Amino acid sequence: MLAHPTHERLLALGMNGMARAFEEQRTLPDMAALSFEERVGVMADREAAERDTKRVAGRLKFAGLRQSACIEDMDIRTPRGLDRSLLARLITGEWIARHNNLAVTGPTGIGKSWIACALGQKACRDGRSVLYQRVSRLFEALALARGDGRHPRLMKTYARVELLILDDWGLSTLTQPQRVDLLEILEDRNGCGSTLATSQVPVDQWHEVIGDHPTLADAILDRLVHNAHRLTLAGDSLSRAAGRRALDRSLDS
Repeated sequence: MLAHPTHERLLALGMNGMARAFEEQRTLPDMAALSFEERVGVMADREAAERDTKRVAGRLKFAGLRQSACIEDMDIRTPRGLDRSLLARLITGEWIARHNNLAVTGPTGIGKSWIACALGQKACRDGRSVLYQRVSRLFEALALARGDGRHPRLMKTYARVELLILDDWGLSTLTQPQRVDLLEILEDRNGCGSTLATSQVPVDQWHEVIGDHPTLADAILDRLVHNAHRLTLAGDSLSRAAGRRALDRSLDS
């Protein structure tokens, strides 16, 4: 079929969704039964849907989530102390709207990072800006940025996102520059953004993770923990549990 001038004009205007819907209407005989207003409505809906899809894709790319996790795929059957009532509230995103924080703690392999990424993906779908950072790499990036002049710009990026995910918090004691950077990030975000931290370390031991500076430790914890929801997981590694289930199935067969 020859290209129609209207189709070409829509593409030139960047209305790719409407252009595709226009071509479909030219080729599908059932569309002729629709009124003019209905056919224009179909085209407008397609354009809006494609723009929404592009916006979500852009937010996900910026977020840089470690895992391709979706809240609808969450395993709620494996026993790990998952508070389903709290999880249901977290999924709504209301805690982000209220600029609350979230601490997800538990042993290695229990699914902390997966849950964090799933909540981050849901926030992206809800139209919120998200940024995922492993804590060790965040501090590496800040140290490099301090040397090449990008430090203020990077700090501004961390301050502005609606949800900042700090994964693997507490693997090592913070240095003095790291304590100062973290306090500045949390201070800038206080009351205007939400921070999600995952950690193998229980929240009541986070003071020790921050290190030998009681004043800074108190200030950091005040901004990170005092208004934070707590999702505490317990139990065996999910991969080990899955391996046992697979073994049980093979023995039964």
